[in-house]
Amino acid sequence: MINIGKYNRLRVARFVDFGAYLTDDNGNDVLLPARYVPADAAVGDEIEVFVYNDSEDRPVAVTEHPFACVGEFAFLQVAQVNKIGAFLDWGVPKHILVPFSEQRIRMEEGGIYPVYVYLDHITKRVVASAKLEKFLGNVMPEYRVGDKVNALVWQHTPIGYKVIVDNLFQGMIYDNEVYAPLEIEQTITAYVKNVRDDNKIDLTLGGRAVNRVAEVADEIIDRLNREGGSMTVTDASSPEEIKEAFHCSKKDFKKAIGKLYKEHKIVIADDSVRLA
Repeated sequence: MINIGKYNRLRVARFVDFGAYLTDDNGNDVLLPARYVPADAAVGDEIEVFVYNDSEDRPVAVTEHPFACVGEFAFLQVAQVNKIGAFLDWGVPKHILVPFSEQRIRMEEGGIYPVYVYLDHITKRVVASAKLEKFLGNVMPEYRVGDKVNALVWQHTPIGYKVIVDNLFQGMIYDNEVYAPLEIEQTITAYVKNVRDDNKIDLTLGGRAVNRVAEVADEIIDRLNREGGSMTVTDASSPEEIKEAFHCSKKDFKKAIGKLYKEHKIVIADDSVRLA
């Protein structure tokens, strides 16, 4: 079966003047236009292609990489708005439609919006929706505390950053646990802090405490080496100063200082920390 809106690995079945027909194991064919056919391609070769429906709703294959596949979230730019909705540039020749009914706010040409890309099973067309929440949390999360996940930052709220976790769940990173700047549209690595009863997930940017402390300890040694063996940031410094210098909490910083002291790698004075 050829999957519309996704990558497919297909075999070259035959060549024609305007390209090559590719086939799957069930004999389903799709055209790869001539400009995408590799110069050294031969019948029987396997090619990884992205398949979508062209302007006449015919499946067509390309070797270009879209900004998002079916089942993924992405920030896409509006190329055109007409009477049926907004058409977004998603990295392939035919733009993707977001009907007005699937827009949170009225989209404007040139604007960049977070959307979910999916296959409309009635029309068999790839479309997108800006109503993200209805595509999130529809299965039970099976994460454990400390699990590493990918998170797409899509909105900042008064309490923190809303993120999309592994293209499946709603997540939150609270402001009081953000020690380095986050940008909307940024994809980051985060760690599960808590799985809530509503299937939403609280995340932290640091992993398990022992790993966070080890990372901060390494950063302290690096900074001391860069600054001639001494620095004025100590465990008596304010949380704000520590956050600015090391992008971590004061708690993790103090644990890292204690770790290095026990290992006889630093000397702690009233107003400074020095390499031993």
